[in-house]
Amino acid sequence: MKLAVLSRAPHAYSTQRLKTAALERGHQVRVLNTLRFAIDLSGDVPDMQYRGKPLSDFDAILPRIGTSITFYGMAVVRQFEQMDVYTPNTAAGIANSRDKLRSIQILSRHDIGIPATMFVRDRADVLPAIEQVGSDAVVIKLLEGTQGIGVILAPDKRVAEAVIETLQSTKQNVLIQKFIAESKGKDIRAFVIGDRVVAAMRRSAVGDEFRSNLHRGGTTQVVELDAEYERVAVQAAQIMGLRVAGVDMLESDHGPLVMEVNSSPGLEGIEGATDLDIAGAIIDYIASQVDFPELDVRQRLTVSTGYGVAELHVRQGADILGKSIDESGLRERDIAVLTLTRGTTVIPNPKSSRVLEEHDRLLCFGKLESMRDLVPAKRRRKAQPKLQRLPHDSVPATTDNTLDIGIR
Repeated sequence: MKLAVLSRAPHAYSTQRLKTAALERGHQVRVLNTLRFAIDLSGDVPDMQYRGKPLSDFDAILPRIGTSITFYGMAVVRQFEQMDVYTPNTAAGIANSRDKLRSIQILSRHDIGIPATMFVRDRADVLPAIEQVGSDAVVIKLLEGTQGIGVILAPDKRVAEAVIETLQSTKQNVLIQKFIAESKGKDIRAFVIGDRVVAAMRRSAVGDEFRSNLHRGGTTQVVELDAEYERVAVQAAQIMGLRVAGVDMLESDHGPLVMEVNSSPGLEGIEGATDLDIAGAIIDYIASQVDFPELDVRQRLTVSTGYGVAELHVRQGADILGKSIDESGLRERDIAVLTLTRGTTVIPNPKSSRVLEEHDRLLCFGKLESMRDLVPAKRRRKAQPKLQRLPHDSVPATTDNTLDIGIR
């Protein structure tokens, strides 16, 4: 395999470990500065140049895109995708994970727990938003912050309001999140490769610091995750569109709550804590996937007029409920079942004899007109009581009217 590691820090621990692991396995590997690519859109096929010269052929890339060059880095990764070069983390996946608001919006519609979160812009909406997350203490996060920078714990509503107004006055976008008191100063970093967690560590803050980031002096210890924490970590990474990711979770009284999904997780902390060859596991995974790259279905199916992919839900009263896939008549309607999801279990290429149960979800490829009647109606929002705007000289006691986004 010929691999390119996209990194502006060739001497960084993670970059060096990945390069060494690839060489030890007999692969060719180069570390390329992401900013030295020129995206060539002038020819008949997608192409690129590197340092002003034609780019060599690569089987795969591994993006290590820093936050300061996210936009250009995503453009480079996207061009490699158009050139059919495999990447474990797509440009769309990197974009999803880099935007804190976007990532929470995506996770909130799946069976993934996240801290109750609000995003507001108008000053008059700040106090009602704090009330909505359901705790006096809240965590305020800058959307552009990294490594714990721009994360502030406000102990009460007055402090939170003052901090948010100050940040908004400087044109900063901020999230308001419920403070999970039982996890103060601790979180879990699960390292996901493909469809499994290969290692996990608990990070603990030092002293009164509530941020557990290693860059802020936090300590680590190896942890064994139970099945629910592993499921949430893998599902969160895959929902983002990432196959190599660090998933940060809080240990709440209600189970795991995802804080962030990192598309370029550092290796030094996790390898030091676990004494495992994480870099080697990444290289092995990429090598196993090179011949079977993921395809953008929306692009590749444009030639199949009238055909597409849809998720069908088996609901009460549906004529396919209680029937096997073979008896359901889906094949006669020119519909093929690719996967069947039952609860948290995904069954690829389900047998035609499998009986369909209520709440099963079928990922299908077929004739769109045939699937139209089977696609579930869009979820409608439940009516919510109007939030009462509070006068600035009145702060009522905390109520139990909380909104736990994504916790089901």
